[in-house]
Amino acid sequence: IRDRTKSLHEMTRDEWESLCDSCGICCLEKVEDEGTGEIKLTSVSCEFLDTVNCRCLVYEDRFHLNPECVELSVDKLKHIEWLPDTCAYKSLFEGRELQGWHPLVSGDPNTVHEAGVSVRDRALPGQYVHPGDILRNRD
Repeated sequence: IRDRTKSLHEMTRDEWESLCDSCGICCLEKVEDEGTGEIKLTSVSCEFLDTVNCRCLVYEDRFHLNPECVELSVDKLKHIEWLPDTCAYKSLFEGRELQGWHPLVSGDPNTVHEAGVSVRDRALPGQYVHPGDILRNRD
């Protein structure tokens, strides 16, 4: 479990990375509603997401290989409204505690999937979906 005396700004890169629960939600394709500007998540994942373990297959090169990949940072958290309330980064940013299913709390990386919080068994792998069909796969 993270050192609760550190703020998100004070965390090392490894500490920051450990907050990711591997839910895969941030790897879902996003569509902007032209009328409202609201960002909606689809049920189609980035082509680089392994939808079984909800981990990026090209993590170190993700921003180069997928220019639409969003790099989470403390400063960006207040502007990314589409992150789910279950996201550890968002939870801590808003002053909430990590959920019991979070791997840092449970000690088990599978509890996020067992709790039904991840995209496992719910996301269509992006490499199998025609880009024009993404709009039809909104949640």
